[in-house]
Amino acid sequence: MMDNVSVIKVFYLSGLSETMNYRSVLFSLTLLCYCVILLANITLIVTIILDKNLHEPMYILLCAFCMNGLYGSTGFFPKCLWDLLSPVHVISYSGCLVQVQVLYSFAGSDLSILAVMAYDRYVAICRPLQYHSIMSKKRIIKLMCFSWLTPFCLMAINNSLTSRLKLCSPYIARLFCVNWIIVTLACFPAETMVNSIFANITIIVYISHGVFIVWSYIYIIRTCVNSIEKRPKFMQTCVPHLLSLITLLFTLFFDFINLRFGSKSLPQHLKNFAEIEFLVIPPLMNPVIYGFKLNKIRNKFLNLLLLKRDPDVPETD
Repeated sequence: MMDNVSVIKVFYLSGLSETMNYRSVLFSLTLLCYCVILLANITLIVTIILDKNLHEPMYILLCAFCMNGLYGSTGFFPKCLWDLLSPVHVISYSGCLVQVQVLYSFAGSDLSILAVMAYDRYVAICRPLQYHSIMSKKRIIKLMCFSWLTPFCLMAINNSLTSRLKLCSPYIARLFCVNWIIVTLACFPAETMVNSIFANITIIVYISHGVFIVWSYIYIIRTCVNSIEKRPKFMQTCVPHLLSLITLLFTLFFDFINLRFGSKSLPQHLKNFAEIEFLVIPPLMNPVIYGFKLNKIRNKFLNLLLLKRDPDVPETD
């Protein structure tokens, strides 16, 4: 058994094995989806960067949100497109760990940024007089670093614990690598106890993010119920945030249920859809939701699209 373990240098991904009859159609749809994600997120990022009027905490966080969407999408789509063109779907051991690192640190960062956004909306609505002192540029930078580095470090530790395991099978029945599935391939299940403990710690960290968001919105809703003046701000800025949060949680929940309790009798294409929801729907929907709901973003984009002069920018000689 130990001799077999030493030769496992690549993993075989079998998620596309039953759908190769539609290879050209799937490739076209996947490429189109990736291009739309790139276009939508880059457009929003560039719009925010170029307009100084949008250099406010809420829009800076939105920019970070879209950058994270590009990061996660790039961890999945190029490899998936390559697999759709290739007769054999393989990934190196190190490449598999890198993919795990990117995809799940992306999901963790999305939830962390949403938690920071909830705090930003809480301060803006419940403590408006202190908003600029609390949400200073220095604090925003710290919160953004926290949102990116914490998930990255947690996944790096998970990966490092996984890399020490001796594996007895190179087959992963998914479209992409998943840390939990790699752990189940271990020859000696007793060695995976530390992995399970740290995985549960990671889950608790992100459950605490969810609790914090709920706590923030309890105060926000209570304030808006007692103040008619603050209700428009809630509808304008909090509704897109809630839609993004619900979309992310919904897609992650389906991936978790499919991963842990998925039935083997389900058609492969349904399994594939459940797997990639969190990598497709949030990066695709978030720039659309914010782009249409936030007036400043929408107006700026329309001005750029119609080649109109921004009324906030003075004419030059």
